[in-house]
Amino acid sequence: MTVHALNNDEVRLLREEVELLMAERQTLLQVTGAAAVLVANLDEETLPPDQDTIDAAEVLAECLNALPDETLKDALDSVAAEFDPEAQAREDRPSA
Repeated sequence: MTVHALNNDEVRLLREEVELLMAERQTLLQVTGAAAVLVANLDEETLPPDQDTIDAAEVLAECLNALPDETLKDALDSVAAEFDPEAQAREDRPSA
């Protein structure tokens, strides 16, 4: 096998690996986007009182908050999430 043929094989394998990684990234962005939407829509008062559930929600929220802004935006875009200003206004109002 010539060096040129070996390089072509290496390039092909590298291309295939990059394609697999890009597909995996897209799937991970979708999972992350769905998780971000879930956390954004959680109502602390309606969470089950189970401490394990609360801890899991906190860990998920912390992981999402640790993401770079651009990655989180890509994740939200991947699930076509949109900001709902009316829902945000309802959340910002003090409850009676």
